[in-house]
Amino acid sequence: MTAQKILLLVLDGISDRPCASLGGLTPLQAANTPNLDRFATEGITGIMDTIAPGIRPGSDTAHLSLLGYPPERYYTGRGPLEAEGSGIHMEPGMIGFRCNFATVDENSLITDRRAGRIHDTAALSAAIREGVDLSAYEVGFRFESGAGHRAALAFVGDLLGDRVTSNDPKKEGAEPLPVKPIGDAPADEKTAAVCNEFIRQSREILFDHPLNIERLEQGLPPANLLLIRGAGRMGHFEPFEERYDLSGSVISAATLISGIGMVVGLEHIPVPGTTGSVDSDLPAKVAATLRELERKDFVLLNIKGADEAGHDGKPEQKRDFIEVIDAALEPFAALDDTILVICGDHSTPCSVKDHSADPVPLVIRGEGVRTDRNWAFDEISCAEGGINRIRGLDLMPIVLDLINKAHKYGA
Repeated sequence: MTAQKILLLVLDGISDRPCASLGGLTPLQAANTPNLDRFATEGITGIMDTIAPGIRPGSDTAHLSLLGYPPERYYTGRGPLEAEGSGIHMEPGMIGFRCNFATVDENSLITDRRAGRIHDTAALSAAIREGVDLSAYEVGFRFESGAGHRAALAFVGDLLGDRVTSNDPKKEGAEPLPVKPIGDAPADEKTAAVCNEFIRQSREILFDHPLNIERLEQGLPPANLLLIRGAGRMGHFEPFEERYDLSGSVISAATLISGIGMVVGLEHIPVPGTTGSVDSDLPAKVAATLRELERKDFVLLNIKGADEAGHDGKPEQKRDFIEVIDAALEPFAALDDTILVICGDHSTPCSVKDHSADPVPLVIRGEGVRTDRNWAFDEISCAEGGINRIRGLDLMPIVLDLINKAHKYGA
């Protein structure tokens, strides 16, 4: 029997480096993961450079690569993808940005780049949509909240460029930067001016907003500044179903990953209670995935909380959330007619608090899959597995062959 369906489970940022507080183990090694280890025992394992050895992947470029879309051809910046996932339909040519709600003090210094990881910014976004006016530049805009402190922005108009800098200094204690054009193209100069005006007007709106006044009264950092970055021009993506002859869905609390799925034609399946953080309702995501596999050929499921713990430099929290992930995955053990692929998209070492180029663990399990002698799912054990070391762009051809959808090369 040959499996007919594919579940690609991406454990966002799950892999790490040895942590002193965990006795020299990674959080994944230190965690109790009977289900992940079972999948490793029943499948074949390896490690993967989602872009290439020594290249630090972004979540965006990594997921494009895992889906078989070469980033060097398709990637124009994170902004358009984040915007699509936030509910802004991006037409080719539109300029998109990813945004953070952040906190500045009375001296215009950034004190929190994530505004205390604020949730539910819908009222703030509505006020910005209602109050900001860019008509002097003959530019329209769309602005939507994303998960947590995140949001997305898109500009619509003539003579707009995407080669502009960010106002984000990437650290607390610094003033926001002016957005500048990269080069002297008139379209980029116009976009930079529009960005600065948008930031100025939105900051005035956010400063006096009732939600921020309430947060100050509660001792919480107000979301009184927008940091915008990741500018890109929306391009054209070959539809996933045409590319692989597979219908598909994407399930993710992260708007970036939802956006990537949507721009390639995967149906976005929202799941109430999922946050992209360590408090996310993982059983609900798993249940939704099982429902989608009943009607679709391919499901991309992203689980993100471990990445957040890595960015925060909290190895114990990362270890503990990995155990929560593992418990939630138990229903996948009963999958049949499905190739189960589990991997990271990048490493997020707690010691670095950012992505690194360390390869990620990978397991492929299902009908017809050769097995190896590895019985554990972690960065070191998987390095000894039968898949050996591959790149992200190798993954879809491998799993397509396992469901008998690969094309013969030659006679």
